[in-house]
Amino acid sequence: MTLTITDIQARCAALGHPPGTIDGIMGPKTRKSIAAALKERDASHISDLFHSSGLHRIHLHWTGGGAGIIDLELMHYNEVIDHEGKVHSGKYPVTMQAAYAVGKAASHTLNANSGAIGLAIDCMADAIEQPFSAGSAPMTTSQLKVLTERAAYYCEMFDIPVTRYSVLSHAEIQRILGINQKRKWDICWIPGMQAPDDPILVGDKIREMILEKLKLKTHSSIY
Repeated sequence: MTLTITDIQARCAALGHPPGTIDGIMGPKTRKSIAAALKERDASHISDLFHSSGLHRIHLHWTGGGAGIIDLELMHYNEVIDHEGKVHSGKYPVTMQAAYAVGKAASHTLNANSGAIGLAIDCMADAIEQPFSAGSAPMTTSQLKVLTERAAYYCEMFDIPVTRYSVLSHAEIQRILGINQKRKWDICWIPGMQAPDDPILVGDKIREMILEKLKLKTHSSIY
């Protein structure tokens, strides 16, 4: 398992021991948060804070595509949800993200693919952020429902807490993890909204939906 300092900081924050700003620097606050997380989990090594699969985050996307799944989408995401709510497996299974390498795993998030599952909704072709237009293939309620169900499934499978640091949209990556994403705005809008909003606030709504799915399945205290 190859972990960056950013990965470690985000994992500690997801486990309830935030080191402050996620900045990729191993400073005293980060060391303190690691120590607290290790103590809480009765663990000896940083790797013990992570699931044995090496998977520790879920990134949520929209493809910017129209109706109909294409090969390019299946190459870039581990799963893609079509307009009927059907889940299509990508070229690379989620387990390949643990040891990410170009051409051997899904490249869904710039410089942030290792350990991160990429789930996408096939929608928002021709969408415009300002003035807002949802384009010719807006996200549907059924697609969002399935996205949250799939995220809940993987959270439970791989011990991924539902937090801003571990289940987040592409639009949140830069602000939360400090990794430049060239102004990606997915997902800043979901059905029922009049216009895009702060991506973290929209992400919080999606995380609430994921948590509701988990409450129906498990009583595990980690969630």
